[in-house]
Amino acid sequence: MKKAAIYFKSALAGVLTEDENGYTFLYDSLYLAEKNDPISLTLPLQDKPFESKVLFPFFDGLIPEGWLLDIAQKYWKIDGRDRFSLLLACCKDCIGAVSVVPITNYETSFDVSQLRITNYETSFDVSQLRITE
Repeated sequence: MKKAAIYFKSALAGVLTEDENGYTFLYDSLYLAEKNDPISLTLPLQDKPFESKVLFPFFDGLIPEGWLLDIAQKYWKIDGRDRFSLLLACCKDCIGAVSVVPITNYETSFDVSQLRITNYETSFDVSQLRITE
């Protein structure tokens, strides 16, 4: 299973997951409670997960095309049909308001969607957070 934290305008919007059944996108409960904008008109705000057998067109559209895709496939050795891996590799800092940050699973892991920063005097970029054993 692969997971990605989806950020919209630097706010954690939700989690995108790929597993043996396909793809799931679930908005973060805090994101919904704060009445933020949807990340896409095709993914309106709701507390139920979106499910699909193929990668949602909105996320697939974030993946680069042409020569830039060729470079990404060659550099990271990713099969062009593995759209989720391409999304994870190429879309952390893509054009627009949406960022896709891989969530790495560890035996001693935590759910990034549950992470909340309450001390605003000391800030850090959650996407740079790394867990080491």
